[in-house]
Amino acid sequence: MSHLKEVKVSETAPRRTGVVSSAKRDKSCRVSIDYLSRHAKYGKYIRQRTVLHVHDEENAAKVGDRVEIAECRPISKTKSWVLLRVLEPAAVAE
Repeated sequence: MSHLKEVKVSETAPRRTGVVSSAKRDKSCRVSIDYLSRHAKYGKYIRQRTVLHVHDEENAAKVGDRVEIAECRPISKTKSWVLLRVLEPAAVAE
């Protein structure tokens, strides 16, 4: 699978930040992006979440890390985002 090392991200590609919710697969992780949206009729704010499958070449992300991801070409059926960097590591419970 050496062709995955050439995943290029353009400078204008959409970028998002989120929290890693699962990192069990090899070179892959799931990132949850939480946001609030306003209900059209009642005006109440509703918590919503988007879950994205992200390509992580070095397996750098752990569960709970806040990461920056960018959109790229489709890598598999569900993965079309790539991990750019870990912004802040997860707090380690002692």
